[in-house]
Amino acid sequence: MALRGVRVLELTGLAPGPYCGLLLADFGAEVVRVVRPPGRPGGPGGPPPLGRGKRTLLLDLKAGGGAAVLRRLAQAADVLLEPFRHGVMEKLGVGPAVMLQENPKLIYARLSGFGQSGTLTQTAGHDINFLALSGVLSKMGRNGENPYAPLNLVADFGGGGLMCAMGIIMALYERTKSGKGQVIDASMVEGAAYLSSFLWMTQSTGIWDQPRGKNILDSGAPFYETYKTSDGKFMAVGAIEPQFYQLLIKGLGLDPEKLPHQMSTSNWQEMKILFAGVFSKKTQAEWCRIFEGTDACVTPVLSLEEAVLHEHNKSRGSFITAEDGEVSPRPAPLLSRTPASPSRRRAPVGGDHTEEILKEFGFSKDEINHLHEAKIIDKNGPKSNL
Repeated sequence: MALRGVRVLELTGLAPGPYCGLLLADFGAEVVRVVRPPGRPGGPGGPPPLGRGKRTLLLDLKAGGGAAVLRRLAQAADVLLEPFRHGVMEKLGVGPAVMLQENPKLIYARLSGFGQSGTLTQTAGHDINFLALSGVLSKMGRNGENPYAPLNLVADFGGGGLMCAMGIIMALYERTKSGKGQVIDASMVEGAAYLSSFLWMTQSTGIWDQPRGKNILDSGAPFYETYKTSDGKFMAVGAIEPQFYQLLIKGLGLDPEKLPHQMSTSNWQEMKILFAGVFSKKTQAEWCRIFEGTDACVTPVLSLEEAVLHEHNKSRGSFITAEDGEVSPRPAPLLSRTPASPSRRRAPVGGDHTEEILKEFGFSKDEINHLHEAKIIDKNGPKSNL
């Protein structure tokens, strides 16, 4: 796999950090989740989400000697991924200045909402807040309604976890030339803004010159919309180009000579009403048969369960099933020579691998026993088979 041999220490955090670690693990990195003790926020309480392919080490960084253990681990690691507000790691004595002095090749990735500088570095927030500050949330939503966030995908996972993983891979590549590590400041506000570069760079093109919800790509156009079918399901329409729009009109059984021009914005609302009425007369399956094999850009809106069973996705193996029955997307993109090979074993719990990891990083049996007796680590727990 592409990242085989890369050692990553992932400090416990919410979704963006674990997702970043998941991306690295799926493509071959050896990811160790440094888990907090039970009772602490983020401490073990069951299999963690996004823990696939990782091992866990239970370490109390706030206990005397806990930070020293992390420093020693980092000396033999390639990447340290931490998801805290600015200053937290410095207070523990494991900030980037200390860690890179002891391991100049370390990639120190800092993933946070507002970044490591600026007036909001100490402020709490979640995806919707980061999305709001990026300017992107103002463009999301239907006309006449409040802006709304599309789940927590844009800032948490796209602007956060994915951008941070990209930064780590770029830093690893640069290290092959310089031999030096560096610090990555991954801000979810900036990541969400960067993810929306197309939006920013097309402001003067007329694509976004109407209020929210009245433009081509934000539900304003009748040919870029979802429509309810007679069985309560939905079809997605994305017939932007004229040749695709013609096929849409044909599939709907409408006479193009009796319709206004596709780009006549003053008629868009009445066209949406017309399209909605037509789609409501047939089931989703019937519409699928009508548009199958055409370039009308009309597809069914599938549930998660239906997406797994769709013939196209099945033919590509787009979803995988773990040994515990959990279904999830296969890692993307596909690499021809070094594809990802995600673990299908259950996610680790608590300090499953504490002792074996410490041994691999050079800790002696006596040292491990001492750390356990001092309650700096927990080497007990159910064992997983990764």
